This record gives sequence, structure tokens and C-alpha cells, in this order.
Amino acid sequence: MTIESIIEEKLLSAFSPLHLDVVNESHQHNVPPGSESHFKVIIVSSNFEGERLIKRHRAINQILATELAEHIHALALHTYTEKEWQDYYADNTPLSPKCLGGSKTTA
Repeated sequence: MTIESIIEEKLLSAFSPLHLDVVNESHQHNVPPGSESHFKVIIVSSNFEGERLIKRHRAINQILATELAEHIHALALHTYTEKEWQDYYADNTPLSPKCLGGSKTTA
């Protein structure tokens, strides 16, 4: 089972999301081909209603604690309620910041 599919399975089970995208962004970083170390998660769930951003992120980090400790180097989280998603992002997928780590430099 891939790390990507483990992330997806755990988040589907824990949050029953209305929308979930788990994107392996490892290829954009200085890692070997086929790596699963950098991910972006876009999740829309009613579980986030009334919750501050930090609490949403902590909830996901807790669910993915093993993967974060053993496999994932970077995890970009985009957490929304259904209203937030519809109001701001339904037509535009949020972008992750560019990685400048490793041997990559800015030009």
C-alpha cells in the first residue's frame, strides 16, 4: 500500500470528507524518483465547523502521526468547511509553496 493511499484511507475514515485530494508533490522536490515524502491534502469536512485552523491541522496530524514520523517530510494542509470551500476555493485548487530545500536555489 502506498503512503498516498494510506493517507487517503485514514482521512476518509476519520473525517468523512465532502471533498478530499491527496497529492504526492515529491517529484517537485530534491528526492529520488518515485518518492512519497511531500504531500498536499485538500480536505472539506463538516468536522471543521467552528474549529480554528490550528485545531484542524492538529486533528489531521494526530491521525497521520505514524506517517509523519516515519515517511512524510512535508505535508501542506488545506482544510475547509463546506461553506469556506464553496465561497473561496471550489473553482481553484490551492497551491503549495515552492521548495527551496536540498540542492535547489532561488534564481
